[in-house]
Amino acid sequence: MGSWLSGPRAAAEQMGVEFGYRGERLGLPEEGPGSIAPVGRRIAALFIDWLLCVLIAYAFIAHRHVQAAENWALAVFGVVAYIGIALVGATPGKLLLRLRVVRADGGRLGPGAALLRTVLLVLVIPAVVWDRDTRGLHDKAAKAVQIRI
Repeated sequence: MGSWLSGPRAAAEQMGVEFGYRGERLGLPEEGPGSIAPVGRRIAALFIDWLLCVLIAYAFIAHRHVQAAENWALAVFGVVAYIGIALVGATPGKLLLRLRVVRADGGRLGPGAALLRTVLLVLVIPAVVWDRDTRGLHDKAAKAVQIRI
C-alpha cells in the first residue's frame, strides 16, 4: 500500500533503481547555469508571458471587447513565443527569470524546431506531459531543453 501511495518512482527506488538527477541523461549539470530549469520558474515565466500577451491583445487588438482579447491573446502568445525562441532562445518571461530554451546538445533552436515547439505549446496537452527530466512533449519533439542561465 505504501508503494502505491508513494508513486511509481518511490517504489522503483525502493527496489534499487537509481534515476539520478534531472538532466543527467542529457549530460547537463545538476545545479547552476546550464542545469534543467526548475518547474516552478518555468510556470512563473509562462504566467508572465501570458499576462503580457493578454495586455497586448487588450490594448492593441480588442480593447473594446474583453472576450475578444482573450481569444486574441493565444495568437499573440504564439507569435511572441515563436519569435522569442527562434531569435534569442527565450520569451520575455523566461528572460526575466533567467531561463533559456536550447537544443538538447546545447546549440540554438532553428526556426523549424522553434515553430514545432510553439505549435505544440499552444495546444497545451504536450506541454503538461513530462518525462523524468521534466521535459514536456513539446520540448522532446523539438529536441529542446529549458535550462538556467
